Amino acid sequence: MKRYERLNTLLESLAEKGAIDVDELAEQLHVSAATIRRDLDHLGKQQLLTRTRGGAVANAVSYDLPLRYKTARFASEKQRIAQAAATLVRRGMVIGMNGGTTISEVARTLATRPELSAEHGEPAFTLVTNALNIANELIVRPHVKMVLTGGVARPQSYEMIGPLSHRILADLSLDIAFIGVDGIDETGATAHHEGEANINQLIVSRAAKVVVVADSSKLGQRAFARICELSEIDTLVTDAQADESQLTVFKEAGIDVIRA
Repeated sequence: MKRYERLNTLLESLAEKGAIDVDELAEQLHVSAATIRRDLDHLGKQQLLTRTRGGAVANAVSYDLPLRYKTARFASEKQRIAQAAATLVRRGMVIGMNGGTTISEVARTLATRPELSAEHGEPAFTLVTNALNIANELIVRPHVKMVLTGGVARPQSYEMIGPLSHRILADLSLDIAFIGVDGIDETGATAHHEGEANINQLIVSRAAKVVVVADSSKLGQRAFARICELSEIDTLVTDAQADESQLTVFKEAGIDVIRA
């Protein structure tokens, strides 16, 4: 298990149980107790947990893992999803994106597609996003016209939220919006944080076509705040491990389902 995967497992276990023990984790993850102590010390310095004599207890932020610790989860699935989603984009489009690991993969894939390279000095597409990490990666690409919303940055997701973001988004029209979610079920798409859900709602409302990208672990799940109803979603891109019975719910709602 790579270190990022191990750190992610520690945080998830802490979020579930509220407290974790060094010896139990060492046995569970097949590493030494010294390795677990170093991992917990590392996470403690970033104020993601509070160290105790024999392990750690949760901080308030532990339920919502920072983006950098989510990158290792379902990595290959997210890359395949990104490849499939990127085929929906054509030159000249105005694209909207929120944040998250799967959406970040979509952005990277779009930025490196040969058919979307620069032509006569003109941008191949315009990207509107509230995600700082995506803007940071793509701003150096000369064929991408980058529009970054305003707002207050949320450290866990690198997304900007709040009323300042509304001022930009309310005046724009999007050809297609790619939305990453924390859950999607028969009630619609949802997010853990209400501020992120609110901005995502506005991105959805400004788009002619809405594409939800979600690995199979998100299907049938429901988070705290609603982003949109199923009727507002045109396409769902997920991975090949998705359960067919879950996908039937989305297909019956008129959503085009793509399995990557």
